[in-house]
Amino acid sequence: MAILTLDRVLSEAERLPADEQRILEDLLHKRRVEAWRTETANEAKKAAAALRAGKLKPQSTEAVIARLREAE
Repeated sequence: MAILTLDRVLSEAERLPADEQRILEDLLHKRRVEAWRTETANEAKKAAAALRAGKLKPQSTEAVIARLREAE
């Protein structure tokens, strides 16, 4: 089985008619959004479980933002 490289995938995509390229672009975008949603939901479930288990403590929004700014 041949290994697909990004360059090869792009070359093949460029051979598609323009309307199919737009469809491909839309499909890829929708799949990335769905993957992001799934990943975010999984992380939220883990965080909620950690909070319930006492591994995290509730914090104010201001405190979280301040810590994020310190990390920059």
